[in-house]
Amino acid sequence: MSNLKKILILKTLVLIVCLLFSVKLFAQDTIPSFINDTLIAHADTIINDTIVEQKKEKPLKAKVDYHASDSIQLDAINQKVFLFGNAEISYQDINLKAAYIEIDFKTNIVFARGVPDSTGKIQGMPVFSEGGQEFDAETMRYNFDTKKGLIKHVVTKEGEGYIHGEKIKKLEDGNINISSGSYTTCDNKDHPHFEFRYKKSKVIPNDKIITGPAYLVIAGVPTPLFIPFGMFPNKKGQRSGIIIPSYGESTNRGFFFEGGGYYWAISDYLDFKLTGDIYTRGSWAIKPLVRYSKRYKYRGSFNFNYGITVLGAKGSPDFNKNRDFSIRWSHRQDPKARPSSTFSANVNIVSNKYNKFNPTSTQQYLTNTFQSSIAYQKNWNQKYFLTVDLNHSQNTIDKTVSMTLPQISFSVNRFYPFRKKEKIGQLKWYDNVSVNYSMNAKNYISTYDSLLFKPEMYSQMQNGIKHNVSFSSPLKILKYFNMTNSITLTDRMYFEKLDKYWVNDTLFTESDTTVGYVKTDTLPGFNNEYDFNFSSSVSTRIYGMLGFKKGPIKAIRHVISPTIGFSFRPDFGAAGWGYYKYHYDNAEHTDSTQYSIHDRFIFGGAPRGKSGSINFGISNNLEIKVRSRKDTITGYKKIKLIESFSISTSYNIAADSLKWSKVRMNGRTTLFKKINITYSSSWDPYVLDSAGTKNLNKFEWDVNHRLLRLDNTAWSLGLSWNLNSKKTDKKKVSKKGGEQELKDINENPDNYVDWSIPWKLTIRYNLNYSNNLDYIYNHKIKNKTLVQTLWFSGEVNVTPKWRVGFNSGYDFEQAKLTATTINIYRDLHCWEMRFTWIPMGFRKSWNFSINVKSSMLQDLKLSKKKDFRDYY
Repeated sequence: MSNLKKILILKTLVLIVCLLFSVKLFAQDTIPSFINDTLIAHADTIINDTIVEQKKEKPLKAKVDYHASDSIQLDAINQKVFLFGNAEISYQDINLKAAYIEIDFKTNIVFARGVPDSTGKIQGMPVFSEGGQEFDAETMRYNFDTKKGLIKHVVTKEGEGYIHGEKIKKLEDGNINISSGSYTTCDNKDHPHFEFRYKKSKVIPNDKIITGPAYLVIAGVPTPLFIPFGMFPNKKGQRSGIIIPSYGESTNRGFFFEGGGYYWAISDYLDFKLTGDIYTRGSWAIKPLVRYSKRYKYRGSFNFNYGITVLGAKGSPDFNKNRDFSIRWSHRQDPKARPSSTFSANVNIVSNKYNKFNPTSTQQYLTNTFQSSIAYQKNWNQKYFLTVDLNHSQNTIDKTVSMTLPQISFSVNRFYPFRKKEKIGQLKWYDNVSVNYSMNAKNYISTYDSLLFKPEMYSQMQNGIKHNVSFSSPLKILKYFNMTNSITLTDRMYFEKLDKYWVNDTLFTESDTTVGYVKTDTLPGFNNEYDFNFSSSVSTRIYGMLGFKKGPIKAIRHVISPTIGFSFRPDFGAAGWGYYKYHYDNAEHTDSTQYSIHDRFIFGGAPRGKSGSINFGISNNLEIKVRSRKDTITGYKKIKLIESFSISTSYNIAADSLKWSKVRMNGRTTLFKKINITYSSSWDPYVLDSAGTKNLNKFEWDVNHRLLRLDNTAWSLGLSWNLNSKKTDKKKVSKKGGEQELKDINENPDNYVDWSIPWKLTIRYNLNYSNNLDYIYNHKIKNKTLVQTLWFSGEVNVTPKWRVGFNSGYDFEQAKLTATTINIYRDLHCWEMRFTWIPMGFRKSWNFSINVKSSMLQDLKLSKKKDFRDYY
């Protein structure tokens, strides 16, 4: 529609309104006094105007929506609109809010500013947003057509930072030129706590901010910290750049630079960080880290650390030089990527002194065992399962290393071979016969770290394959008894066997000379070793209930679960099976010893000795039901007095003596939902010889007139108590800070300060008591052992900005505190301060740092520390 037609329509509408209401177009008292009345075109001047053909203006590309809460004034002659009070304009992705806005449709220029209130304070300052950018300004002039603008006294957010400028010119391509401005990550727009001030700069959205010479201002006070130019990245996501190291002085290692290097954002799925440490007295370290991630597919990281630690002066008695390394690889596959197969890795390999000289936490320093696993799992229709994994276990104290390279497991879900696919009528007894199958193939080595990948290591490798097949048939007897019969077959496959025999030669060793010895040869060749057993058991449950009509206790329930079973296994040590042989123990061949041809092999050998055992067991559970005010539905709650208390023993009908086994008792319960108590004991029905080392085939009742003799007993008590003022709501954290913040909290919990909990305290206490009894010449000797451990940690918000935390423990044997750490944190709005102090022990040290919170300026920090290696 042409501008001429617009004017005609506008004049007509104004005339109709005036005739209908016989009033002015707008009430004059609503017009602020600072507006020139000559700018306002009234209805009578519009009607009497001579319509002159206007020159065609370039039309806008979209509709302009505008409104105001106070009033809107129209100037038809100059084609302007004036908006007063909470005015707002929207055009495409552009939005402008201010107390006063003026629109010029001839030039497509909009002007906005605030207005003074009754006290003279400016209210309703312009807020302009376009394409994700937002500007808070004093005055603003913007062209909708060219998308150029001139803004004065502006504050805008770019990435994680804020840009302040006396005058800003917004260009058509989105770039911004700034005159007399500053850059900060502090969100205090009026008075930022720190800023980099400069005369001029240029902002390239979603890329970088480039400035001329700049200097640092803290709390409004200029500092001598000056840079010839500045370049601040404001691109969302990862960014490549130099990592500024921290610096300082160590007593034993000299002056240092730590944590410096380079970060390379290779792609959205891959990045690389290379950092290192260097000290003037010879210590250094290099730490490359690769991380990768693909959404809904996988994510992981690979970290390799290598360092040389030099302590003391060269040539002095306390000189110490260590070469240490660590390899860490973590890989996790998203379950949605391939539901039927997964690949995972958790590799953690360190040198035996790495955690002593390079720990990052107290927990890491105290850790001396490390495990690694790389696994691939595959299943077919959730029926057949295959697992291939590599495992590693390491102890840095005794320097032993165990590896499984590889282990292959295959299993089949329980299936019923006699059941028909379509059920007809009730199941027969044979329809419940089930079959289980599993296979395990393993190649295993246990050695010292000094022998890894040397010829001696390969000679110690053990390997084999084990198959297990079990048949089970459950039956219901007389409605209340459950009977289960099962047969288990085991097949062990080995690729070598042992051959032992007597040799009359003289054996020379470093400490002794032996005339004649038993020699062991390892003979290669594939061979199997089978065994099988049969078992049957019958069980039931007996319920007892005692109710009360009065009092706080509603009822007491006692559940008794008796079990009786029978198992049989033939003697696989008999000569007919060929699994056991004999070797002579002397040159005269008068004494011989039976041995297994697969003695100490990875899956062992078939058991020898005939066994036919009748097993007896009974377990108990005791609960009470009491009144509860919290339960508004039933008004009662259940409390377990005894979660489980069981008694078991067995009778071996195949043995020629000592047919009864020891009676074992086990129990557990939980008190007040906090204290876990477990109990176990062993009771012997047979007497001991005078030395107290061997059982005689005589009952305690016949000799000492007691049914059983206490052999050992053990008690365990564990307390875990978490106290706090209120619970943390991670959902609120997620909504407030987004998924990225919640992810950072989960990955780095030590760096997160939860101000929503004014205080919290965690106490963990464990007590283990054992008493092993020896009977020498019928005299009882008690061997008591009491082990107690106590660990506690806590945090308290002293003020809304100060937080103090601690963790420690107590060694009851040495009567002193264990590893203790004290943390102090101060929230400084856009800055933060941390102080960590370890007052005692080998890791005695302290660390103080004050830094900007934003990761954009993470290198703007001050750090001081006293390293634990300085006390070494």
